Amino acid sequence: MKAKEYWRLYRLVSKTKGLGEKRHVMFEQNRAMKWLGYLFAAFWCAYLLFFGVVFGNAFSDGPIEGFDIIDGGLMVFLALDFGIRFMLTETPAQEVKPFKLMPISTKFLINIFLVRRILSAFNLVWLFFLVPFGLIQLPHYYGLGGFFIWLFAWWLVFAIHSQVYLLWRTIINRNFLYALIPIAIYAFFFYAGLFDDDYTRTVFGDNVQWLFYSCLYWWRGVLDGSIVPFITLFAILAVFFFLNQVVQNKSIYREIAEVQESKVKSREMTLFNRFGIIGEYLKLEVRSVIRNAVVRKQFLLGVFFMLLLSCMTAFSPVYDNNLFMKAYISMYCYCVLATMTLVNAMCPEGNYIDGLMARKESVLSLLKAKYYFNLAMFLIPFCVFLVTVFQGKSTIGESLGCMLFSAGVVMPALFQMAVYNNITIDMNKKLTRAGRSSKMQIIVSFVALFGPMIIMYVLMTVIPDYSSLILGAIGVVGIATHPLWLRNVYNRFMARRYKNMDGFRSSRNA
Repeated sequence: MKAKEYWRLYRLVSKTKGLGEKRHVMFEQNRAMKWLGYLFAAFWCAYLLFFGVVFGNAFSDGPIEGFDIIDGGLMVFLALDFGIRFMLTETPAQEVKPFKLMPISTKFLINIFLVRRILSAFNLVWLFFLVPFGLIQLPHYYGLGGFFIWLFAWWLVFAIHSQVYLLWRTIINRNFLYALIPIAIYAFFFYAGLFDDDYTRTVFGDNVQWLFYSCLYWWRGVLDGSIVPFITLFAILAVFFFLNQVVQNKSIYREIAEVQESKVKSREMTLFNRFGIIGEYLKLEVRSVIRNAVVRKQFLLGVFFMLLLSCMTAFSPVYDNNLFMKAYISMYCYCVLATMTLVNAMCPEGNYIDGLMARKESVLSLLKAKYYFNLAMFLIPFCVFLVTVFQGKSTIGESLGCMLFSAGVVMPALFQMAVYNNITIDMNKKLTRAGRSSKMQIIVSFVALFGPMIIMYVLMTVIPDYSSLILGAIGVVGIATHPLWLRNVYNRFMARRYKNMDGFRSSRNA
């Protein structure tokens, strides 16, 4: 096949993907969300530009050159990049599926999507930080030529990392437990590469800075014009490109056939029988987490972030000297799981909404079961935060205040999504393809995660000694009145039931 033919097919596939998104049944409903996403991306890029200028000037008078600090922190950038990619991108095996009916070989399709991932604009995002930083730091020592070489090397690093991410993501899709491996690796890179204190040396040893200086000297080779670093980068890119070809090709059939290799075990869960109809819906919540791929992954991601932040507060001195950040992270630990699961309230139930509507007030019982289930999950961060209490970093009142406020204020706000959600989540597809977020979901998520920060800041500024008590008291009121506001959510849901059921059915058949 000639190069001209390759280029024609490449443009055809790119055009077809754009048309496929426009023809999706939920395209019109998600147009506002898409523009909101563009606005968020623009804000993030402006944020990176700002930090590039700030750090470029701040590192000018340090003991070592500012660009050496950034270059030595390469692994920190890769750890952050991996986390962002995990939330936003799909694997080529998932993207190839709509093109299997076309007379194009699977291998060629995989190559197209791998090349598209290398040339993706996503690999340029970090340049919004690196360009202003490099312009301030590098031309004085290496001129504009050195700056552009340095910038190209950074782009090549992120292009390689896109291939590394794809490899890991494909493996993780087969079994979510494999995620523990890159999480452990990047957590080490992030922590060992970012912190240099007595606590870090106790955990990782006195030679913890070997990672920093290894990256620093490698980048010095790039800036000095050595060809060896670039040969190394292109060799690594070729290796991971080939590995992705092999792994993605083996994943195609599994993705297209949607083979489900699961054994359904009978779990009676007699513990919930004493709670009557609420107990039956509690069983449904537990079984949904155990059996359904999307719900399970959402739950595990929420638990992971909850444990990560809880352990960071309990076992690390990162927030010891910042009372407000310590309190906010404590609040965030209680909110994160509920935010990830309740912002999609009723979306999984869209698969069987017709059955729920056949029984009077079954939706109300379901909402109560969801609330009690998420209340029980608060025991996880509460137990971890007991470590900080024993260490004298915080008090039991601070932890209780954050927990009660989350249960009585944040969770009622998230439950409002049960009224407006009308997009069914396919519970056994990949997490990134299960459903599309609406504008309302994004707004409520931001309010749930950042609203408590504003309230806490005001209370800790005006009356710092009683802030935890006030937060707890407000939360107790919300918990005590949960039958009233859950009934209100139910009544408003029933008032919109025909509109919502139409949306659930349309998106279920898309």
